[in-house]
Amino acid sequence: MRVVFLGGAETVTGSKYLVETESTRILIDCGLFQGYKWLRRRNWQPLPMGINQVDGVVLTHAHLDHSGFVPVLYKEGFRGPVFAHHATSGLCDILWADSGRIQEEDAKYLGKHKLSRHEKPEPLYDEATAKSAIRLLQGVEFHQQFEIGDIKVTLQPAGHILGASSIIIEAEGKRVGFSGDIGRPQDIMMYPPEPLPDLDLLLLESTYGNRLHAKTENAEEQLEEVVNETAQSGGVLLIPSFSVGRAQLLQYLLVKLMDEGRVPKQPIYLDSPMAINVSGLYQRFHSLHKLTDSDCSRTFARVEYTRSVDESKAIASQSGPHIIIAGSGMATGGRILHHFKRWLSDHRATVLFSGHQAGGTRGAKMLQGVESIKLHGQWLPVKARIRSLEGLSGHADYQEIADWLEQSSLKPNTPIQLVHGELDALETFRDYLMQNTTYNVDVADYQGVYHL
Repeated sequence: MRVVFLGGAETVTGSKYLVETESTRILIDCGLFQGYKWLRRRNWQPLPMGINQVDGVVLTHAHLDHSGFVPVLYKEGFRGPVFAHHATSGLCDILWADSGRIQEEDAKYLGKHKLSRHEKPEPLYDEATAKSAIRLLQGVEFHQQFEIGDIKVTLQPAGHILGASSIIIEAEGKRVGFSGDIGRPQDIMMYPPEPLPDLDLLLLESTYGNRLHAKTENAEEQLEEVVNETAQSGGVLLIPSFSVGRAQLLQYLLVKLMDEGRVPKQPIYLDSPMAINVSGLYQRFHSLHKLTDSDCSRTFARVEYTRSVDESKAIASQSGPHIIIAGSGMATGGRILHHFKRWLSDHRATVLFSGHQAGGTRGAKMLQGVESIKLHGQWLPVKARIRSLEGLSGHADYQEIADWLEQSSLKPNTPIQLVHGELDALETFRDYLMQNTTYNVDVADYQGVYHL
């Protein structure tokens, strides 16, 4: 058996791991490259190693950097099964269609306003292709073993978001683990990740391989401070948010703070059709997270959902302090960009980022303190306050991952290949694990091959 690192190696995006035995080829994760333009260009390159002809795809979770390339495989002729937890399948149903729709809208906008070097900008895939690809999804339960050719596959809970899994495969006398994105042990919403069994190889995520979450982080108190600061200035609070998990948690925390009288009651808009639909899934699968059915019902009833473009535009006429939660979380697209055009130059407004900002994204640049940001071909001045909300991360830090490994059944000298991290995070995490554990740790090379 061999593993080929086709994405999620030497970067924190584009996860794709090709597994080959003598008779079977499968793809673990099939994600989009995001962030830096030179990374995004990889999405448009010819498919590597004929991955549209694999026998099946298995997804750790629904985030687009892990699942969003499946419609490209479909576009290139792939018609095999795509296995994922039932909740992940439900999320992909929403995320892929939304991704295709946003790409179509952006391409039309760029073409209409002649903001692209291409005479007729085209999306990587459109909404129709994404909806067709959804038919390939086959939902499975945690701990339900299934087979693709001679490879046995099992999913186990990883925390992080709804349906997120670590994947364990067995073939040719070897057992390999793919961590997926690992959640935090004390996450506000999600349950902790399940420890791993004994493995012959582990592909381990390293998103926060060079970061410790501050022990003093209190997301509620930080959010309370930002909401009050913005309301007192008479401004608008813009929260670019990931639609899965983060948007639902932010709604819950904001309503909770208002109910407890810690912040002024004011309109909350969830301006993201995708996040609105995802909220329904979080209620449907409430047994997979810590919020009860009644928690979900109470929270979502208090937030104004704006589904249509006209409803979204109407928010601009809202006067007085109010809160807008909109995609995308790294400000790479979505409706938050249109609210930026309205409010980014207003010193009374606040932009609150609430999650990891990949290098090269607008979110990362704004947190670095840039004075202007490029939006649909125009440079806009950044006058609004830029804040970051710590403590809501869905990723375990390096100490939490090391603790998780210690709870697992891994033997000394188990080989670990570090993936899904920026270069500094990968190297720092490798050094830490080599100094503090007995595992044989190395950093996976992009397009490298690991033989078992």
